[in-house]
Amino acid sequence: MQAATVFDSSARDAPETGARERFIPAMPHSIEEMGISQNTLVDLFLKLTLIAGETNITSLSRTMHIEPAIVNQVFSYLRGQQYVEVKGMIGNNYVLALTGGGRKLAQDRYQMNQYVGPAPVPLEVYNAAIKQQSFRRRLNRDRLHEIFHDLVLPEETIDQLGPAILSNSQIFLYGSTGNGKTSVAERLVRIFDDDIFVPHAIEVQGQIINIADSVVHTEIEAPDNVDRRWMRCTRPCIAVGGEMVPEMLELRYEETLGYYTAPLQMKANNGLFIIDDFGRQMINPRDLLNRWIVPLDRGIDFLTLRTGVKLSVPFETMVIFSTNLDPRQLADEAFLRRIQNKVKIETVSDEIFDRILKSVCDNAGLEWTEEGSAYVREACKVDGRKAVLRACYPRDVVRILKNIADYEDREAGLIPADIDRAITLYFAR
Repeated sequence: MQAATVFDSSARDAPETGARERFIPAMPHSIEEMGISQNTLVDLFLKLTLIAGETNITSLSRTMHIEPAIVNQVFSYLRGQQYVEVKGMIGNNYVLALTGGGRKLAQDRYQMNQYVGPAPVPLEVYNAAIKQQSFRRRLNRDRLHEIFHDLVLPEETIDQLGPAILSNSQIFLYGSTGNGKTSVAERLVRIFDDDIFVPHAIEVQGQIINIADSVVHTEIEAPDNVDRRWMRCTRPCIAVGGEMVPEMLELRYEETLGYYTAPLQMKANNGLFIIDDFGRQMINPRDLLNRWIVPLDRGIDFLTLRTGVKLSVPFETMVIFSTNLDPRQLADEAFLRRIQNKVKIETVSDEIFDRILKSVCDNAGLEWTEEGSAYVREACKVDGRKAVLRACYPRDVVRILKNIADYEDREAGLIPADIDRAITLYFAR
């Protein structure tokens, strides 16, 4: 059954016109309202009680993230089957333990599946929630300047990124190394200024898939009347580089635990998924692109349980491909058409270089001068590859200047002699 939602006309993620309904999962007060089977709750109750030895209704309610009244429903059923017994009372709270038969049943269930976290939500409710929480927002040049306030970018680049972001689709950032592609990609998470709800786990055909990840999802305190099986959090941002392997994009079955962990793109739903240094992963780029042709095109991903059962889940994440390789070497024309937004991050001009160096000097506490900046710029042109300027040079050179000054116990500055030393260290003359 569908989770309840609350209409919130003041939602910060309102679309361009009118208001939208925010997904706010209402607290269920019965097993029927939870949308999952009683057997799932029975298994969870038994396993938690087995681990605790003795427990109580309040403790089980807290761990299962459900109302005490629902825990009481499960308790009454198990007591009637003589699987649990009351050991005492703490106020109005039952202290309970498993009977011999209950312990044997719990051990059997625990061997099959060791998941003992919050109660799961149904797959269909999860799918509907992801769709409802898709990101839609106004975006203009002023807002982009706020997002990239700590980067110096040409206006042409800003004006290319704006429409690309508004498409709520995929973006291909490409260009030679050292010009800020990764910095641009990482700051795109700032477009999100609202929060979402992510389930701790979902259930599909009796199988548990763990989704919420404390590394990916930053939890925010939720109102008291919200279904506690859902975590309120900021929109996720996952960044992977050369360490990515094909297994990260599929359901991972934990053999020793008996349940699944969601793939990266599923954890990144309603957020951002950055693939940095695309083309240098252990997975062949064409294999990755072929794996994602349907998800990128239709917004639906297909995952497979180890039983062979296929399930469809939303693919509602903005994927950012960042590479210093020629896109035409990584993908064929058919795939590149599917990624409609391709933004080239160019090598920097003299003016942009000086602005970046001034910003870096201001942040590092160095005095910036036009003469010193010109000296650094021309030195980088002489020693840099193909005499081009890169956005990373100012940051790296200033770091070396500070290290030189710290080593000699004096203040750092754009001093020609120090710049020569820094350039020699940096470019390996």
